Amino acid sequence: MSFNALRKGRHTMEGGEYLITTTTQNRYPFFTDFHLTSQAVSSWLNATPDGCEWLCWVMMPDHFHGLLRLRHVPLGKVLKCCKGASARQVNQCLNRNGRVWQPAYHDRTLRGEEDRIDIARYIVANPLRAGLVRKIGDYPFWDSVWL
Repeated sequence: MSFNALRKGRHTMEGGEYLITTTTQNRYPFFTDFHLTSQAVSSWLNATPDGCEWLCWVMMPDHFHGLLRLRHVPLGKVLKCCKGASARQVNQCLNRNGRVWQPAYHDRTLRGEEDRIDIARYIVANPLRAGLVRKIGDYPFWDSVWL
């Protein structure tokens, strides 16, 4: 099955909540420098369309995880805006051209009975599981409406 065929089967619901993962091009660790990552995160969050909300997120060295609540904008457009803005910022900071993010992303629709706080804890604990920090609070690039 082709990539485009997989994308055709993707449906988004207004008010739906989605667990998102997207990786950098070739898993390159762009986000190890504090200043660059701060700029990229700021661009990503500012590019989020009005009415959509990142309930929880973490920017890892080579990928992004987030829990997104949609409003009037399709999921693909939200990711295009966020990835595009952050890529432009990274390229500007590094004085380069080229892809920053893989074109694809993984999404999973959350069901009503799933515990959002447990999912948020899982997301923000990524740096801890990856051995980047000893305490979650020591990692600077995450946020959650619950924690």
